Amino acid sequence: MSKIRVLPDHISNLIAAGEVVERPASVAKELVENAIDAGARRIVIDVESGGRRLLKITDDGEGMTRDDAVLAFERHATSKIARAEDLSAIATLGFRGEALASIASVARVELVTSTADASAGTRVTIEGGRLRDVKDAAHPRGTTITVRDLFFNTPARRKFLRSEATESYHLTNLATHYALAHPEIAFTLTNNGRETLRLAPAQDLRERAYQVFGAQFLDGLLEINDSADDSARTHPAQIARVRGFVSAPRERRTSRDSQFLFVNGRFVRDRLIGRALSEGYRSILPHGVYPAALLFIEVPLEEVDVNVHPAKTEVRFRRAAAVADAVREAVRAGLASAGYAPTAEIRDSASIASDSDPNAGVNEPADADVVTDQARSEAAGEPLVSQSFNLRPEPQQERIGFGFATATQRESSPESQTGVISSTLSAADQIAPPATAEFNAKPATDTGLTADRVEVKAGPGLPPLDSALKFVREVAVESLSANIRPLGQLDESFIIATDNEGLLLIDQHVAHERVLFDKYRALESSRRAESQQMLIPETFDLTPAQADLFDTVATELESYGFDLMRLSGRTVAIKATPADLPASEARNVLAEVLDTVDSEKRGGARATLRDEIAASLACHAAIKVNMPLAPEKMRWLIDRLLLTSSPTTCPHGRPVILRLATQDILKGFHRI
Repeated sequence: MSKIRVLPDHISNLIAAGEVVERPASVAKELVENAIDAGARRIVIDVESGGRRLLKITDDGEGMTRDDAVLAFERHATSKIARAEDLSAIATLGFRGEALASIASVARVELVTSTADASAGTRVTIEGGRLRDVKDAAHPRGTTITVRDLFFNTPARRKFLRSEATESYHLTNLATHYALAHPEIAFTLTNNGRETLRLAPAQDLRERAYQVFGAQFLDGLLEINDSADDSARTHPAQIARVRGFVSAPRERRTSRDSQFLFVNGRFVRDRLIGRALSEGYRSILPHGVYPAALLFIEVPLEEVDVNVHPAKTEVRFRRAAAVADAVREAVRAGLASAGYAPTAEIRDSASIASDSDPNAGVNEPADADVVTDQARSEAAGEPLVSQSFNLRPEPQQERIGFGFATATQRESSPESQTGVISSTLSAADQIAPPATAEFNAKPATDTGLTADRVEVKAGPGLPPLDSALKFVREVAVESLSANIRPLGQLDESFIIATDNEGLLLIDQHVAHERVLFDKYRALESSRRAESQQMLIPETFDLTPAQADLFDTVATELESYGFDLMRLSGRTVAIKATPADLPASEARNVLAEVLDTVDSEKRGGARATLRDEIAASLACHAAIKVNMPLAPEKMRWLIDRLLLTSSPTTCPHGRPVILRLATQDILKGFHRI
């Protein structure tokens, strides 16, 4: 007897449903895409019980005739493609013809539709993939699809659904994505009879972003639009046009949840675009921090393959490197126009990228495109010029230890009240002049300090220095001792210290982050956190998805010192913040907590939620990089770090201390 058999249609549909219908939001996605493809100008989404009990999509599109309404539920029945050649230039959101058949196989579905010139509409009822009824029905032009009791006939799939709040969160996110992609369409979302989202047709993306996110979010965005000026396109091979908005560097996130990426109007989650977006912020945002973005990438249809994922949330580009270059250059140009990046960097980056392999860098890390000034000069055919390092301090500067600090810096420094100037190893102090250098001695100034002007002229290439990277290692907790002595700072970001075993390098930001994290977590078993009242409460506009999440985290936030009040609509007033948190960081913390404590984590333990909040608070309240520290402040930070639960790792798992042991130093100098 043969072991190979052809599966019946209802089993094939159930298998297809496992790929297409993951949760209620997957159903809504397919139905909303069909409505958009049908030319709808108004889409209404009604939800009950997170989409398990009811999910109804109503549109005013072109509708269907009776024959088409019945045929639409057959597998691979579609009006979007007719020939194999059509697959290479897909202009619609849907095209496979599997969605309705898959949905109908795991739910009770009713479709009511009518065209503009029909004398009567059509009602089609299907239950578990079986056609139950077809008859006339009254309905205006357009289509209404009602999906009830999702996974009623596959209980094994139903039990994998998340809580009602989680599924509602995904549905709200979905409506937000498509509302941003199509500002000309009116969207309404009703959850359990309560209107969650109502958006009138907008003139452009800016107006739609204002409707969804509010004025405060929009004020922190920079416009990106390289399609307005073709002369800005620096390379003829650049085939992608990029428009939208990106956040100013002061608006930062610790995850990519606030990045909305669209390719030809289709919402996607694409690592290539996300990485190119981050590369645009290189040297502007620190590692592990991400910008918010609303980016729309337009490429010729034949340049992108959307048929690579059942849910159509992933795409593949034919010239991936060219698309990445376009995104990176557009973002960099937007930052440069706002004064956050030098304009010359854009042209240099583009000219060098054009000489490289068009497919290079697609799977490389973000730092793969870093080009030195010497390489740029050689690529442009320009001779190397002499560089001057003027080490003379200004009259108002004082030289203490290894670095300088101006009077302005002393006033703005958090340690200014102590009267102690930080000891800093600046980048200039680390540059050793080559053999061909001239030292022009200058007379001593009134301060009694001698200053030299060192001119470094072009000369033969110097041999590379041996890197100590192979000797540097993370520090084990048991190897730490209380005898750690701070020496100074490197780049005003890392504390250089010594102990009995050698040299230590301590990341001051994550070290303070660990101290604050332990402090916040200890508040649960002690007393209520201390708060600082804001003179004028600051308002914060929630996104629709954040509004669904707010009530879940508000109580926990208040236990850490926040005083929040829900105003009308999606607006929240921040009346008080934790005592350690700068008032200017309150909005960023609230947004980050709402974004990172996402829907999947809401079903987790309460301790997990508190860890997320404590980590976010600690990150924003901690000492920043590029901040000078007095020796007393370094000593205090090290002492407090050694008392924490995990002095060698930050709350996010990154190392806090690196060690270069004395034995390794001796090996590096070939002493042993």
